[in-house]
Amino acid sequence: MTRLVKCVKLGIEAEGLDEPPFPGPKGLEIFEKISKQAWKEWLAKQTMLINEGRLASFDPKARAFLADERTKFLFEGNEEMPEGYVPPKD
Repeated sequence: MTRLVKCVKLGIEAEGLDEPPFPGPKGLEIFEKISKQAWKEWLAKQTMLINEGRLASFDPKARAFLADERTKFLFEGNEEMPEGYVPPKD
């Protein structure tokens, strides 16, 4: 049976994640409040942030930056793109 959540990002009831995306309280909060669709949107933005900022996943500063951006994106409605971002041409 599909687990539904009231997604705080999308403002709708939608299919929830199958499991917390990572351990700890923040992972549990995301599991309880964020839909699969919103998480998928975050993963796309995270990939873009990593690529545009040339971030290294092992760098503690990059990890802290991504955690902060994740909170802004999922819980605070921040849709800003990184400085200098140019969307792909169709």
